[in-house]
Amino acid sequence: MTLGPADVRRLLDDHGLRPRKALGQHFVADPNTVRRIVRLAEIGPSSHVVEIGAGLGSLTLALACTGAEVVAVEVDRHLVPVLAAVVSGRDNVRVLHDDGLSLDWGVLLHGARTWALVANLPYNIATTLVLRVLEEAPAVRSLLVMVQREVGERLAAVPGNRVYGAVSVKVRYWATATIAGVVPPTVFIPRPSVDSVLVRIVRRAGPAVPRRVTSYERLCTVVNAGFGQRRKMLRRSLAGVVAADAFGAAGVLPTARAEEIGVEQWGALAGWTPDVERS
Repeated sequence: MTLGPADVRRLLDDHGLRPRKALGQHFVADPNTVRRIVRLAEIGPSSHVVEIGAGLGSLTLALACTGAEVVAVEVDRHLVPVLAAVVSGRDNVRVLHDDGLSLDWGVLLHGARTWALVANLPYNIATTLVLRVLEEAPAVRSLLVMVQREVGERLAAVPGNRVYGAVSVKVRYWATATIAGVVPPTVFIPRPSVDSVLVRIVRRAGPAVPRRVTSYERLCTVVNAGFGQRRKMLRRSLAGVVAADAFGAAGVLPTARAEEIGVEQWGALAGWTPDVERS
């Protein structure tokens, strides 16, 4: 059981609601799409799932039907009572009125050791929220998120890809990320002007760059500097950020550009100091 186009329109009309552009609201109105998301996320009766931006509950219902324990988070106070009514009677769903960008993840996820995040993320918070979950919520072991195609391609990009950037490196520090499928605009109400994609993100057992090499904060400083002037060679974009002799020690050509090197090489650049030899 989930919501089709007629159900979504009826709920909006019955409650006098209109999708709010400021919140990036595009409601999924296609049962096949939400079932596909649940299948790709590998959600089952033993799963604990947090959904951000639950909206009217189309995906929430599909998650609940697996028998999983679901926490559905929605920031729009006008939608919360509608969402609660849609999932009423389901003991395995808890509706929470909160902002996904300011959640206390330790408190929210206290009920189980391992969680999945499955969500149709509002376009305006997708990148920030994914990084925040990876940085602050180690109990979330996997994410399956539906995001704007451009955003999803950046999250999953590998070195050499034209959209590979600082966000791509930061995601790969914590996890692996792949595009799991394309979603057309026709499954949403209202219809967005762009395609969406499903991105599957699986947390690594440990960071791609060991903490003994460098801290995540230092890595981010170097990566942000490198991609801040991505058309320049690294010896110029990183001048004053890493030592000139760090390139040879890290095995990185000083004439390389930011999009050409992977997270391990970024880590080596960030972590090298003159008095410590790195292999």
